[in-house]
Amino acid sequence: MQHVIKHDLSPELAKKAANKAAEYYTEKWAKYDAKTTWTSDTHAEITFHVRGVSVAATVDMRPGEAVIDMEKVPLLLRPFKNMALDVVQKTMQKWIDKAKNGELDE
Repeated sequence: MQHVIKHDLSPELAKKAANKAAEYYTEKWAKYDAKTTWTSDTHAEITFHVRGVSVAATVDMRPGEAVIDMEKVPLLLRPFKNMALDVVQKTMQKWIDKAKNGELDE
């Protein structure tokens, strides 16, 4: 299931915003062994484990949009998928707004 988040940032600034959002989630969900791995300048893989169940998603940064694909969500957790995407949307939008306002620091 793909979810597209539109933005009007430069590719470099969009990646910084996405990276900050990923760092936020990795720290917030550290107890679930959350990990974010950028495999290229535009593609990240996010994984975490909940009660022995693995969940995986990808983020693809494209001009004008970030595409989130929750590709590995176990059947048991699928009812929560839309709720999770809503949280991702809000968090990503927060970092996009910070980027627009020049509030991202290295």
